[in-house]
Parts: sequence; C-alpha cells; structure tokens
Amino acid sequence: MSTETASQEHRTIGVAASAPWRARTVTVLLDYCLSVTCNDGATGTIDMSQLIFSEKPGMYSALKDTQLFNQVRIELGALTWPNGADLDPAWVHEEIGKNKTWCVPG
Repeated sequence: MSTETASQEHRTIGVAASAPWRARTVTVLLDYCLSVTCNDGATGTIDMSQLIFSEKPGMYSALKDTQLFNQVRIELGALTWPNGADLDPAWVHEEIGKNKTWCVPG
C-alpha cells in the first residue's frame, strides 16, 4: 500500500515555516518506510522501523499501528502524525542528503 501526501502551503499571516529545508512530498512505503522529497529536490527513503520497535520508542510506539503510520502528513515542512510524533525537517534533509536512505535510530 502506498499513499502520497503533498505539502499544503498554509499562507496564514504571520505564520511561516522556520526550517530552511522542508519536506515537499511524502509517500508511505512498506515496512515502516517513507519516500520523501524536500523543497530543494533532495529525495530519499526514511526507515522508521528501528525507532518504532526500539526498547524506548516513546510516542513513536503508537506508529506500530500501520493505520496510524499511514496518516503521515506534512505540516510547515515537517513530517507529522496525528498522535503528535514528528521528524525535524532539517534532520531529515541532512540524513537523506548524505545517504539517500536513513534508518532513524532507536
């Protein structure tokens, strides 16, 4: 199953994305992975499985539920989920820029 979310540009007066690197699109892949394209065209894959199934995943534990994991959205350039979990867009950009595939540590 694959779902894709494109960044929604919210042009609220006085609200701007603070990170210079923002996710532009995200596609859910199999096995807790995401395909991401950033605003500068950088692309890569994020493997969330190591974090989600780690000994102390915190709020990311809820993402074991694939229905919740598949609800990833882009808010002000960051990958976010309805339970409040998110990934820093600058960190995402740095890691996929280096390796194209990033296994988020647990």
